[in-house]
Amino acid sequence: MDRLVLERRQVWIYLIAIAVGLLAGSAWPRAGGLLEALIWPFLVLLLYVTFTQVPMLHMREALRDRRFVAALLFGNFILVPALAWGLIQFLPAEPAIRLGVLLVLLVPCTDWFITFTQLGRGDVPRAIAATPVNLVLQLLLLPLYLWLLLGPGLATTIGPRDAAPALAVVLVPLAAAIASERWFESRPGRARARDRLGWLPVPLLAVVVLLVAGAQVQAVGEVMHLLPVLVPVFVAYLLTASLLARGLAWLARLPVEQGRTLAFSMGTRNSFVVLPVALALPGGEIVAVVIVTQSLVELLGMVFYLWWVPRVLFAGTTREHQG
Repeated sequence: MDRLVLERRQVWIYLIAIAVGLLAGSAWPRAGGLLEALIWPFLVLLLYVTFTQVPMLHMREALRDRRFVAALLFGNFILVPALAWGLIQFLPAEPAIRLGVLLVLLVPCTDWFITFTQLGRGDVPRAIAATPVNLVLQLLLLPLYLWLLLGPGLATTIGPRDAAPALAVVLVPLAAAIASERWFESRPGRARARDRLGWLPVPLLAVVVLLVAGAQVQAVGEVMHLLPVLVPVFVAYLLTASLLARGLAWLARLPVEQGRTLAFSMGTRNSFVVLPVALALPGGEIVAVVIVTQSLVELLGMVFYLWWVPRVLFAGTTREHQG
């Protein structure tokens, strides 16, 4: 099987994994503790193999095209937070629900965003170059955005003791991936090892969502009544983000391929990077289920994006410029 075929079918793989997890958690409720304990090592491994696909040592290359980078950063770190703030106004005042939505919407994707950019005929080299910038900035800015959008009440929800394990789960595999990148690039033949690791994010994410579903069956039941509210919010995000990307690309006079890349970047979110933050919180099961719900809506939405972005929003050839 080709990697691209595997990534095209990932939506169905995750849906099956969630269904299996829910059935397992319902059939063997006593296994919930074991499933929850298994989440962490698989999550660390998932983050590591995903980060190995991000060219962290080549951030200078990402900054060469200043117009594209400026549009990407303005879209992901100014327009999207404003959009996220507007959307949570339609949600219940439940802190866990709003926190889950903000956690996932405030972080731009660094993995399958590249896959969908390729499938949607975007600018893949620029997508790859932009990923380390997106990753570093989201890790730095997420606490600030949460404080600004949730206010002083955030301190009562997330304390230093809660944040430390979550940060360790993200930063340890990130450091390991950077060290691995140096090893990969030290000799030409070692690049094959990175390519082999590129096969693992989809199956590992399937295992993680299976474990989350199995361990959090009760939390899933508690959130089910909120799906009629959550799903429209996430759908509205996808549609609005794509339209904002279209307007921003027009203002920045980006070529068609770069405009498509901008749309996929603003549309996709880094759900599993913030998943450990959710799971580390006291009572974070509901937050985690909100995040998983968003990722499923997003993946189904990307099927729509693959038609919407290249054929409607950014129709044309690579030689044309917007405006």
